[in-house]
Amino acid sequence: MKNSKTAFLACVLTVLFSCKEKDKNKDEAMPSTSQTEQKNFPDKELDLAVEQYDLLLEDAREADKIPRTVNEQGELHWVNEGFDWTKGFFPGSCWYLYENTSNEKWKKAADHFQSKFEDFKNSTRYHDLGFVFNCSYGNGYRITEKEAYKEVLVTAANSLMERFNPKVGSIISWDVDKGWQSERGWKFPVIIDNMMNLEMLFEASKYTGDSRYKEAAIAHANTTLKNHFREDYSSYHVVDYDPETGEVRSKQTAQGHAEESSWARGQAWGIYGFTMCYRYTKDEKYLEQAKKIADFILDYKDTPDDMIPYWDYNAPNIPDEPRDASAAAITASALIELAGYDDQKYMESAEKILKSLASSEYTAQIGENNHFILKHSVGSIPHNNEIDVPLNYADYYYIEALLRYKNASK
Repeated sequence: MKNSKTAFLACVLTVLFSCKEKDKNKDEAMPSTSQTEQKNFPDKELDLAVEQYDLLLEDAREADKIPRTVNEQGELHWVNEGFDWTKGFFPGSCWYLYENTSNEKWKKAADHFQSKFEDFKNSTRYHDLGFVFNCSYGNGYRITEKEAYKEVLVTAANSLMERFNPKVGSIISWDVDKGWQSERGWKFPVIIDNMMNLEMLFEASKYTGDSRYKEAAIAHANTTLKNHFREDYSSYHVVDYDPETGEVRSKQTAQGHAEESSWARGQAWGIYGFTMCYRYTKDEKYLEQAKKIADFILDYKDTPDDMIPYWDYNAPNIPDEPRDASAAAITASALIELAGYDDQKYMESAEKILKSLASSEYTAQIGENNHFILKHSVGSIPHNNEIDVPLNYADYYYIEALLRYKNASK
């Protein structure tokens, strides 16, 4: 009997030890929540981004579609089958997660989902080619130096150049022969968002040695600097030009509250765009412009304490207006780069914005928010579209800002 009991106890201890070892190995392979909690900013936030995007990637793979936002029924809404300016952000986020983790699955995901829209590299009907291809293939080439990615970018840059008018000194944003744009009376509309497409042109000149891409980017930046900003460095959304003479026909809005209001994401595109132009040219006027736009944002009387702006700085019902986390994420990313060229006060502001975005008010719990990271973004209130929802570009610039902050802190 004694030997039987001893054998039984030995068996139990063996099983318990085996289970303990399995749990130990599992814990080593996948950090526990408590381990994540102990990490410093922004490593904890980047780990949470990976966890949430693990789930979003599963959704995207199952549908074999690129996630964009959430529809009115609370379901995942995918990018349009045709051209969609947000196509590049999800694969771009995958590239950033690959850069941060070295996990090959993110590289494979980025490559797969960006390949779904590669054919649009030949399209000359859309100005958003920089958004679409630089955020996806551009990051891919920067990280991997894969020649095929570079070829896609140069082709897309050539297509974008077809929209450049040397008389105006700008790239036309929207064709005006159909859709709601045709109802506005515009001839050559240029939106502040277009500043974000210039990075692809600067890169194309680096890749090819052909200066014409860079020259077009500089001309566009100069025209925007001259005509898009008021004395307080708030921005018009749309400036319409005469394509024959280059003269300004009107200054209006499309996604802001009013013609003379300051649309929050437009301000963010401005600071990001001019900071980027300084990176490529070292022209001090771009740095000064970026600082002035940043100071408008940071010093604005109605900027909330948490620094997440209302969708328009002049929205009529502040403080009862939707916030725009996407504008905040873009601004934070731009401020981090700007701080590297100038005043560290911009880094302090970026850190405050990022920590607000990382709070439970704006960052979703894992498994919620249809697996997007950030809540409370705004697409276009005048178009009654994508209001107080997650957006793939909000996540993209948030992840970018976290990585920029992490790299700046090294």
